[in-house]
Order: sequence, then C-alpha cells, then structure tokens
Amino acid sequence: MKARLQTSMGQHLVMTPQLRQAIRLLQMSTVELQAEIAEAVETNPLLEWAEDVAPAGAEDGPQATAGDGMDGPAPADAADEGDWSSEAPAWDGGGHGEEDERESATERLVETEDLASHLLWQLHLSHLSERDRRIGAALIDALDEDGYLREPLSSIVQTLLPEIRADEDEVQTVLLQLQRFDPVGVGARSLGECLRLQLEVLAEDTPGRAVALRIVAGPLERLPRSGIEGVAHELKLAPAEVEQAVQLLRSLDPRPGKQLAELEHDSYVVPDCVIWRQKGVWKVALSQQALPRVAIHRGYEQMIRRCGEGDAGYLRTHLQEARWLLKSLEARGETLLKVMRCLLRQQAGFLEFGEQALRPLTLREIANEVDLHESTVSRAIARKYVRTPRGTLPLKAFFASGIDTEGGGEASSTAIQAMIRRLIENENPRKPLSDAKLADMLKEGGIPVARRTVAKYREAMNIPASHERVRIG
Repeated sequence: MKARLQTSMGQHLVMTPQLRQAIRLLQMSTVELQAEIAEAVETNPLLEWAEDVAPAGAEDGPQATAGDGMDGPAPADAADEGDWSSEAPAWDGGGHGEEDERESATERLVETEDLASHLLWQLHLSHLSERDRRIGAALIDALDEDGYLREPLSSIVQTLLPEIRADEDEVQTVLLQLQRFDPVGVGARSLGECLRLQLEVLAEDTPGRAVALRIVAGPLERLPRSGIEGVAHELKLAPAEVEQAVQLLRSLDPRPGKQLAELEHDSYVVPDCVIWRQKGVWKVALSQQALPRVAIHRGYEQMIRRCGEGDAGYLRTHLQEARWLLKSLEARGETLLKVMRCLLRQQAGFLEFGEQALRPLTLREIANEVDLHESTVSRAIARKYVRTPRGTLPLKAFFASGIDTEGGGEASSTAIQAMIRRLIENENPRKPLSDAKLADMLKEGGIPVARRTVAKYREAMNIPASHERVRIG
C-alpha cells in the first residue's frame, strides 16, 4: 500500500473557549449578564455602549406569538397594554398581586438553588417510577459539592432501608439516569468517569474525542507523570493525536457541581422575557434588560483595517474577543427565544386559566421539539424569569410531572396541587376534608391519586392536616 496525502472538508464540534463562553453566558441570569457585559466594556477597548443604537428587529419588527417566530425585543409599552388586565385573569396562586403587575421589570428576590435542588427538580420531571425517584433522591443527597458520588453503592442501599429494599444493580441503573442530568458529568465516581460523561455528549466526529475516551479509560492518572510522549507510547499513537486529545480534556469541567455554587450569588432578578396578549393572541419577546446594547467601536475597527497584517496585534486580539462576545450574546437570545416560543405553545392554557390548566411537560419534550440537548434547555431556563399577566414567574414554573387520568390524558402535579388547594379553601372549617376524602373527590373528577400522594402534595404546599385545620365558631 502506497502512502499519500489527501485533503478533505468537514464540520467538527470542538469545545473551544468561545463555545465555553457561549455556554457560560446562556446559564447566566439577566443580572449576572449585565455585570458580565459591563466588565467586558471596561476591559476591552473595542467594545462600547450603544444606548442610541436600536437592535435589529426592535419595535418595528414582528413579535413572537404562540404560533410564529420572534425577531425582536419586547416593545417598551408591552407591560402597560390594557390587554394585560382586561383579558387575562388575575394571578391567584403565586402571591403576585396587582402591585407586582404594575412593576416595570423591577428587582425581585431570587429563590436560591443549589446543586441538590437543581437535580431534584430534574428528577421530579423524569419518567422514572416513584421507587426509582426515591432511589435517585438518595443518590443526590450523597453527592458532594463538586457533584461526585464518593460513597459506595452499598452505602446507598443501606440508607434506603427499611422503606425500600434495593440491590446495587438497581441503584446503579438509577445512577446512570442521574448522570444524564444537567450539569453534565454530575454523579461520577471518579475524575475519569466525570470526563467520560462529558465526552460522550460531544459529537462523534469531534477532533480528539476517540483518543480522549481511551485516555480517561486508562492512562489518565499516569498522564502527569508520563507526559504526552509516555501516553502516546502506551497507546501506540502519534504524540500530535494525544496532544489534541489532552487539549480537549482540558476544556472540560472536572468539577461540574461547582457551576451552580459559583452562579448563585445574585439577590435580585430581572425578567429575561415578557409575555403579553394583544388582540387575543399571546406574544413573547426578550425584555429590554436582557439585551445589553453593546457594539464594536467603529473608530478602532477602521484603524485596524488601515494597519498592516503585522501591526495593531493588540487591537486585533480584542476585536476578535468582541466579535465572539456579540456572537455569544446573539446565540443566547436565539436559544432563549426558541425555548420560550415552545413553552408558549405548550402552556398557553396555563397563562389563560391558571395552575389547573398546566399540562405535564418535561425537559426532554422541549429538547426534542426545539432540537437541542436536554442540558442546553436546562441551562437556558436556569434562574430565568418571565413577566406575564400572572406575575413574574420562573421558567421552571412551566414544567411539571404528570399523572395519567381515567380519561386517557394526563394531569400535571402542579394542576393537582391547585385542585387540592381549591378543595381545601372551599371546605367546611368545622369538618375539614381528610386526605382520603380529598383523594376520593379527585378520583370522582377523573384524577386517580392515592391518599399518600395527596398528603405529599398537601405537605409540599405547607397546608396542615385536617385535624389541625378545624375551626369552631
């Protein structure tokens, strides 16, 4: 066989610094994004504030509705349209009153979320059985702050006793499901497994991916001592191939659990999106605060063009960084709008009628519809808020697990909680409804739930038991 050189063209996905920047910006809240942009403007001379520059597709552009696209930010008067109060019923279940609706995207206290609560929320939306969810909750409780499972599976089996008698194989199966949650790499039992989980979500044609998988499966721990040459000799590969794989490994996150811990430091939220109804049609747009108006300094850009290839290297570097930042901001907005359009189509009934109309919805359904990875959808909605006629709500409020109804459909857990709360509000205070009676009333309405499920939902809403709700006189 004769050796020869051959050129080919193709597209590859690499975890470049620019891609990591886009992922980091996507999971930021609006408050954090504004701080990030302010710091970039201060440190990069090629960036400047563009207060007077209207972004593409502003007030004159079309707005997104439940059935079409979205090309611009919310109009400045969207929060003051009469349709908000005239057509939309008042929010009665989330503690948001008329004063909240009059706020013009003002600061609101944010609910802190750590790694455990973030994973439990995804576990609640999964298609696992109740038994597997309890095993998953035990696994999540055993994770350390870096997201690693340091305890052996035998210890998890012991913590489940006596309520659940499970073997290590069953716990291992649930752990594999947990390792698919966001952030990618969580639930790993070693550094090699953590990196492997992150490599597996990359495209198969990613340069260095195949070699990197071989490294994490064997010589990863020997890499600091052996070096590139030693690992290349052990794997019988060219040093250049190993060097490419090592660069890919360095771009991964060895402590995925730290992502949430580092981001949970803001005390206030600003809505990222605005939902309103105009002439009977629900519309959604990015809020003005979620669109930092920055642009490239035209004076410096023209100066770079006049300079030769070898000159103005400092400015050229900052120009490239500025362009990547603007591109990442654009991608963040497009991803958020894509997810919001899908949520608006799926949960229009929730906006119209309230919690009782919230349909079951999971991250997987949204990811499949918008053609994104589940972890990307999770980052897009993490600590994001939307201003609606029903108040400022977290995007997570649009998701809920489901229970099969007798009619062949599904009812979300949030809708069932709203039903339980309404039944309790209308009960006879002298003879409150027991959990068993509430379960029977829900079954009559086509919602087959057990008494213990009613008790769990009631406790989640901080509603006392029936004997504690008795009122005489």
